[in-house]
Amino acid sequence: MKKLILFLWLTVVAVAVFAQELKSPDGNLTMNFSIQSGGVPTYRLTYKGKDVIKRSKLGIQLKDNRQDVGVGSDGDMKVKATNAKTSLYDNFEVASTRSETFDETWKPVWGEVSQIRNHYNELAVTLKQKGTERVMLVRFRLFNDGLGFRYEFPEQKNLVYFVIKEEKTQFAMAGDHTAFWIPGDYDTQEYDYTTSKLSEIRKLLSKAITGNLSQTSFSPTGVQTALMMKTNDGLYINLHEAALINYPCMHLNLDDKNLIFESWLTPDAIGDKGYMQAPCTTPWRTVIVSDDARNVLASKMTLNLNEPCKIEDTSWIKPVKYVGVWWEMITGKSSWSYTNDLPAVQLGITDYKKVKPNSTHGATTANVKKYIDFAAENGFDGVLVEGWNIGWEDWFGNSKDYVFDFVTPYPDFDLKEIHRYAKSKGIKMIMHHETSSSVRNYERHLDKAYQFMKDNGYDAVKSGYVGNILPRGENHYSQWLVNHYQYAIEKAAEYKIMVNAHEAVRPTGIARTYPNLIGNESARGTEYQAFGGSKPNHVTILPFTRLVGGPMDYTPGIFEMDISKINPSNKSHVNSTLANQLALYVTMYSPLQMAADLPENYKRFPDAFQFIKDVAVDWDDSKYLEAEPGQFITVARKAKGSNNWFIGNVSGEKGFTSNFTFSFLDPGKTYVATIYADAANADYKTNPQAYTIRKVLVSNKSHLVQKSAPGGGYAISIVEAKGKGDLKGLRKL
Repeated sequence: MKKLILFLWLTVVAVAVFAQELKSPDGNLTMNFSIQSGGVPTYRLTYKGKDVIKRSKLGIQLKDNRQDVGVGSDGDMKVKATNAKTSLYDNFEVASTRSETFDETWKPVWGEVSQIRNHYNELAVTLKQKGTERVMLVRFRLFNDGLGFRYEFPEQKNLVYFVIKEEKTQFAMAGDHTAFWIPGDYDTQEYDYTTSKLSEIRKLLSKAITGNLSQTSFSPTGVQTALMMKTNDGLYINLHEAALINYPCMHLNLDDKNLIFESWLTPDAIGDKGYMQAPCTTPWRTVIVSDDARNVLASKMTLNLNEPCKIEDTSWIKPVKYVGVWWEMITGKSSWSYTNDLPAVQLGITDYKKVKPNSTHGATTANVKKYIDFAAENGFDGVLVEGWNIGWEDWFGNSKDYVFDFVTPYPDFDLKEIHRYAKSKGIKMIMHHETSSSVRNYERHLDKAYQFMKDNGYDAVKSGYVGNILPRGENHYSQWLVNHYQYAIEKAAEYKIMVNAHEAVRPTGIARTYPNLIGNESARGTEYQAFGGSKPNHVTILPFTRLVGGPMDYTPGIFEMDISKINPSNKSHVNSTLANQLALYVTMYSPLQMAADLPENYKRFPDAFQFIKDVAVDWDDSKYLEAEPGQFITVARKAKGSNNWFIGNVSGEKGFTSNFTFSFLDPGKTYVATIYADAANADYKTNPQAYTIRKVLVSNKSHLVQKSAPGGGYAISIVEAKGKGDLKGLRKL
């Protein structure tokens, strides 16, 4: 036995040249960093003694044949190819380590809570590569809810300009977990989620790839972050990234024999992954973990890994509830284009006054005024109008550079009159900038377009990047495009404009630094309900995946589920009950919320529409009451600056029965709760519009048992009772 122990000890010494441990503030998480044989940096993560990430390798591979550029003795530029070592993943030794503890509380401009604690223990390991003398620092931050780590490259002589061929970060899984995933893709995240074991991804991925206007898959086992998983022994694990700045978006490629994920960066048009200049850093790689799914939803680690707000005056950044000229085009009832008579458009040459209008154009002065009236009558903040500007007749699929100028309206859209009319009604207009993915064209016009918005009373813009990127060959999630999206956000801040970017890279908490990024799409939103439908469990997964990085402009609130009643040629069906649609305003957090359906459909159900009118868009507190990815989510939120609470529950294919107490309410107070629920016979397929509304009295001791139908849910508004009149005729729950 003594010989065996000695042998094992010698084996460990031979493998682990250096090791250091880091614990989370509460002691539940432990990260172990070590240098293995060959100078390979690795890490391991455990939660309450259970493996979350098994021993995994760290590092980056550089592009070979690096070229050094300089000035020769004759004064001419000289370029020489070098054969410098391309690996930044081996032959390292530890130069130094530094540990520290950080604890602060900060206030977001908007959010799910009014203040956020940022508490972590940090380990910074400085590595020096033998032979090249290049320096790389790996910084680990361990929070109570997970781990963040990144690579940092300080200023140095032996690594100045370098090109990344691939990042080699590994996430070795401890078992064949259940995963909620979408296919890896350089251009779109607009997929329905597949639920499977990790080992099943390869055989299911081809079926999971469905058509999109621009898509580039890269591997039979590639998936996107944020990736949500559940282990057989009840751990919930989420892999993502934070603070994606000047770097390509990270995907995950699975070695399904060994169940090891490795980072896979989005390339540019010539296949390179990242162009770097020291000093620089990568984004944070994040692992959120808990034995309670609710803690994943409540985690603020992604935000905490971003820099504090860089906008000095944020008074102009305000959450928005809006309606818009959009769903009628998505369903096919109306069109973005003004005419059907033009085979092609050339801006500055085409004369729209000489063509015949198509009578289906949605963005007319008269139609937009109807939406403004509806918004004003029902207490909404803004109106979005799409298809207002010239160029929509041949905007897509033609690899066309000069598509839109973002300032010239169609003849039937009187922009000045709309500005005057909206202002008279107290309504803010939301501009729409579809770029058709001609990014160079958008950047050429950006200053002019933003100034045009300010001149005409527009404080927010919905931008879009539909189609293949121009310059040709670039991908939506490459470093160049990531930098463009960031440029547009920062430029908008100069003009005090809020941005809602669609088809852009998925968010990674950057809204902490630039809170004028008030929303993103970057996932399969409600529009797909009019393109054939999404799975009924879709909205029970998104908060665990896409929303980890920031809020989504999901555009909820559809009351007419049979799309053929809006457009007879569209046979799609919204896979949701009406009560489920109400709940989305609480479960799908966003400071930007649209009542997406047509005004006439809301007028058919005024009692249910009342919840959309009442629900807040900014919050002082949030409580995740019940959660299981793919099955159900129940959330309670306290409205900003008030004592009103709102609860939302959404369920998947099997339905769900909630069972919780109202312990989050103030003790000793009585509240009136209005419950909007699925009727007993409600079903997302056969009876989606069946709902009930009842009012009851509740206190912090009240207990609710509430059933949600398949694809259903419920929504509750809770208002503190002010007098006996509020109590009259109501029973206690």
